[in-house]
Order: sequence, then C-alpha cells, then structure tokens
Amino acid sequence: MNVRRLIPTTAVAGAVALGLTALSACSTSDAADGSNGDKLKVTASFYPMQFLAEKIGGEHVAVTSLTKPGVEPHDLELTPRQIGSISESDYVLYLKGIQPAVDDAILQSGVKNTVDAATLTTLENHGSEVSGHDHGHEGEGEEEHADEHGHEEDAHEEEAHEEGDGHNHGEEGGADPHIWLDPVKYAEVAKGVGKSLEKADPDHAADYKKNTEALVGELGELNTAYETGLKNTATKTFITTHSAFGYLAERYGLTQQGIAGIDPEAEPSPARIQEIHTIAEKEKATTVFFETLASDKTAKTLAKDTGLKTGVLDPLEGITEKSQGADYIEVMKSNLAALQKALGAK
Repeated sequence: MNVRRLIPTTAVAGAVALGLTALSACSTSDAADGSNGDKLKVTASFYPMQFLAEKIGGEHVAVTSLTKPGVEPHDLELTPRQIGSISESDYVLYLKGIQPAVDDAILQSGVKNTVDAATLTTLENHGSEVSGHDHGHEGEGEEEHADEHGHEEDAHEEEAHEEGDGHNHGEEGGADPHIWLDPVKYAEVAKGVGKSLEKADPDHAADYKKNTEALVGELGELNTAYETGLKNTATKTFITTHSAFGYLAERYGLTQQGIAGIDPEAEPSPARIQEIHTIAEKEKATTVFFETLASDKTAKTLAKDTGLKTGVLDPLEGITEKSQGADYIEVMKSNLAALQKALGAK
C-alpha cells in the first residue's frame, strides 16, 4: 500500500513524511508550498458526502472521494490502495448502509475522526419493494403498513432485510439511506458535519462554522423553492426506476411509485408493469423517470407499454458530464424543474 510513496522519495521526501504521520497532518502549518500537508486529509465515501466536506471544509481540507464520477456507488469495490488511503485519513465521512465495502473498510481503518452521516439525522423505512412514499393510493396489503413513515419499522426490519432490495442497508434493517435528497435532512447532516470538523481541526473551527451556516442557508433556500414549486400540481404521483426519492416525496407531499424497488437496474415484473399502468391512469401520472448512472432501458420499455413520457430525475449519487448541473444545488434545481413539468405545476 505504500509502494506508491517509495517511488518519488527523493523528490518529495517531506510530503512522504507528512503522509506517514497523517494523523497529525492537520496541525502542521509549515507546508505553504501548495501541497496538502497543511490541510485536513478527508476521505468521503461518495458524492453527497464529498460535497458536504468540500463546502464546509473549504480551503482547509483536501477531499478524496472513494467513488469516482460515473460509478454506481452501491456496486463499489475498493482497491487495496483505496483501503490504505482510508487508514491514512485524518477524517472520514460516509453514509452507512449505502456501500457495504466502504462500511467494512472504515470499520477496520482505525481512523479516530470517522463520521457516519446516518447518525446525524433520522432514517426512516419507506418500504423496499415498490414505493418510496405511498399516501394510501394503493390502499391495501403489506405495502401500506410498511410505508407508515417508519412507525412500524421495527416490525418490518427482519422482513426487509431478508427480501433484499439491491443494496441492503446493513444494521439499519431496511431503513432508506437516501437522506441527501431531502434538503432539510441534508441540512441536519451538514450541521453535524460542521461540528465534527470543528472538533477534528479546532484551529479552523470558526471557518467551518461560517461555511456550515452558509451551506445550511443555501439548503434552506432550496427547500423553499421545492415547497413553493410543488405546492399546486395537477398530480402528486411520479414514477421512477430508482426508489431513491422517498424522503423528497414525504417532505413535499408527493407519492413515489418505484418500478422495481430500490435497485435501479432491476427488471420489473409483468404484474408490476400492469400495476404501474393502472396507477398512472388513476393518478394522472405523465412521466417515468430514470437516472443518469443507470440504464434507461426499463424506463423506456415501461413508457412505451403505458404511453407515458420519460425524463431524468437524478438521485445525485455522482456528478458526471451527463448531470443536469455542476454540483448538488444545481442538479437539485434541475430535479425540481423536471418534477414541476411531470406533475403539472401551476
């Protein structure tokens, strides 16, 4: 794991020394030559965590994401080099339950400042099979009970764990991990990240506090835009190939109908396709949404079979050249515009 450090020893001996004493790197102040020696070495598990670390850490952090742009985070397998880089970090920010390989590596890393974003807000169980948030439109069966905003989560934890949903959520037992798609919950996480960075690097606590307040303000404005933009719509139901939008749906009074559960690549059953067709007619849904990091095959097939349109609703698990925006805020605004169009916002 340290082979990469041995090659350039003569050229960057100072940097190597700093790297080997990574846990104290955050307190060094003599590396003003543009290296990362004077910055807190932060490892983020995937884009939503990277965005928080960069926005709140600002100039005081050097952030590395374990998930490269364009890679489906749920399927991530870590290289030995990546596993080594986690152990050398000053601070690790991740979301337990999204990436099992990352969870395991972080557990074994021994890094003191390790923050699980899932502990900074409240996770809920939105049901694993078909619906992120169902206000009783289908009105019967287990799905209705499994979707009571987590109130019956305990009773269904074992069942959800056994069913599997494309990326099981570990010890959360079926809790929906997609908290970043709700600006309010994401702001709660941001506040927790800010406080943890203040403790990890007290020399720059004032800046972390200021940056956190600025980001929370941006997320507040985003929440207001969603509340206003989705207040009056022709329908409240949207259909998606990836059941990632349960928190967003719940926040803004919408109903998410997932085609095939929480796995974006899963093929829907013929019965589910017929069910979606019935729901679309009843709820006047117009659009089947797919995401940027997964195939649009399922969405296009379903749209053709049901006479619906297709559109992009980005779960923001990574930013690529295909993303409808350069960062979290921009893509969320694009998602809002897509939802307004599909739902018939007035």
